[in-house]
Amino acid sequence: MKAIRIEETGGPEVMKLVDVDLPPPAPGQVRIRHSAIGLNFIDIYHRTGLYPLPLPTGLGLEAAGVVEEVGEGVTSLQVGDRVAYAPGPIGAYSQAANVPANRVLKLPDTIPDETAAGMMLRGMTARYLLKETYKVKPGDTILFHAAAGGVGLIACQWANAIGATVIGTVGSEEKAELARANGCHHTINYQTEDVVARVLEITDGKKVPVVYDSVGQATLMTSLDCLRLRGLLVSFGNASGPIRNFDTGLLSTKGSLYLTRPTLMGYVGTDEELRTTANDLFEMVGSGRIKIRIGQRYPLSEIGRAHADLAARKTTGSTVILP
Repeated sequence: MKAIRIEETGGPEVMKLVDVDLPPPAPGQVRIRHSAIGLNFIDIYHRTGLYPLPLPTGLGLEAAGVVEEVGEGVTSLQVGDRVAYAPGPIGAYSQAANVPANRVLKLPDTIPDETAAGMMLRGMTARYLLKETYKVKPGDTILFHAAAGGVGLIACQWANAIGATVIGTVGSEEKAELARANGCHHTINYQTEDVVARVLEITDGKKVPVVYDSVGQATLMTSLDCLRLRGLLVSFGNASGPIRNFDTGLLSTKGSLYLTRPTLMGYVGTDEELRTTANDLFEMVGSGRIKIRIGQRYPLSEIGRAHADLAARKTTGSTVILP
């Protein structure tokens, strides 16, 4: 089969499409023939070495497809089942993969393969952010950076369904329109507007109880300045670069603030947590309360261009790789 491998960390050019022999699934595993693969910012962190992996390695943490073969002892799945998985195991940038059956989720008929590949990691991330890291309540006003991104579009719809008012930051009027069409009540173009001043205006000077920030270093101070007394900054990514040498005294001087750096694995580490989170997502999407927007598609052979576009913030919504 064809698969992406890297032998060193670096730019998009380190990813090579090679022929790989895939062994039969081990006991407890199933082989999945991929029909669609998800692209996520964490893939860039793995490729560049920000999040180190043993080399050489594959890349990619989520995909959808069909069960082709079942390993010894597996009774929960059978050949022909439509399934998806996330987050991991690593190696989803491939035509097929052997995956532990207990981490594979059977897809409802209401969710197509491309939709699944474009929503699993992002949708489960949105779910834990809004329902567990900070439990958003009806009437809350929240600030979500990168509101037109893959997680942002899902989170804006989900928060709207809860009954919250969503303020989203975007980098263009096109992205602002997209965010508003997906449940974002107020958009702020950080290229032309003062984010803190606009948040103060929108909230009548009260600021917000929570800021969701996947941008990182570039938005750190802005995020802190948008929080009310004892507010929570949820830093769940670092698209602009990691936050380093943070002075915790800032949390005191800016209003007894809280800061957390969660990851999806911290919320779906057990099989029960994974299924609860995924089933909640399936129900929201299947009911139509959340729509998954596939903004762009790339063949696996053009994975380098996909990474470059994602890093340059040229993408909107979810990105799907077709093997």
